[in-house]
Amino acid sequence: MNSFLFYFNWGWEHIISRDALDHQLFIAALMAVYVAKDWKRVLILVTAFTMGHSLTLALSVLDWIRINSDWVEFLIPATIVVTCLINLRRLTPSRDQRILQYGLAGSFGLIHGMGYANNIRFALADDEQLAVNLLGFNLGLEVGQLVVVLLLMALSVLFVDRLRVARRDWALFLSAAVFSVALMITLQRIPVD
Repeated sequence: MNSFLFYFNWGWEHIISRDALDHQLFIAALMAVYVAKDWKRVLILVTAFTMGHSLTLALSVLDWIRINSDWVEFLIPATIVVTCLINLRRLTPSRDQRILQYGLAGSFGLIHGMGYANNIRFALADDEQLAVNLLGFNLGLEVGQLVVVLLLMALSVLFVDRLRVARRDWALFLSAAVFSVALMITLQRIPVD
């Protein structure tokens, strides 16, 4: 049980730490077009992201896939930029657009999972409890993401419900803010070779 808690805490830190800005930005981009009453949809989005992240992380730890880390580090903020651009194009998602967004969240989770694979691959390489420890990591990741979601939902309640900022304006503001930071990170991480 101690190793499960160790990996749970590691997953939690992966989302909550200052070094997790790219994941926090991605969550903000995913939920920018939603408000508190859409919490079920946001939960599905975040879970789709976690599932994609978990799958690629497991495949990477098992050494079934391996991609150049420079490209992965570039693609991670690029997924945030793309998500924000999609948000700016459609500020109130229809049912079909939500289904597309769930698919994109899972697909982009695949890319994000590769980003952390090198860090965790060595810790889990010869681990006899690989499945249990990966589960612990992913549960910690999911709980951390839910905390970020709750904080962002609280902000949406403050701005949209209390301060009466139009939902569209909130989505524009959040998407544009995340876009600008993610674009800067993307440009800094362009692979040189």
